[in-house]
Amino acid sequence: MWFWWFMFACDILTPALMIGCGRMMWKHPPRSINGLLGYRTPRSMRNMDTWKFAHDHCGRLWWKLGWIMLILSVLVCFLFYGRPENVIGTAGGILCLIQCAVLVASIFPTEKALKKNFTEEGVRK
Repeated sequence: MWFWWFMFACDILTPALMIGCGRMMWKHPPRSINGLLGYRTPRSMRNMDTWKFAHDHCGRLWWKLGWIMLILSVLVCFLFYGRPENVIGTAGGILCLIQCAVLVASIFPTEKALKKNFTEEGVRK
């Protein structure tokens, strides 16, 4: 039973971080462009306008995806309640991989939105 609780905690960690970090990026982006903290791609770091836009877009996206993934993750975890540890571990591991793929895939719509709204030099279209 303890292993199910451990996997449950691991499986809700990524969505919970996406909700929290998404809200912070959306409402309180880093004040200055830096290479350490925030949504850092060459296109987003062109100027402050692209920096703020990227954080707003990605933050909203993470916030929405985080809630969707949290609900789905809880439902999936409860489907495996009481199952053998190897089944719980396999299902939890697959769920974590899917969550990480969604997290990384969120880069593509943000970059597409930046490309749609800004020129290569970072000037709004």
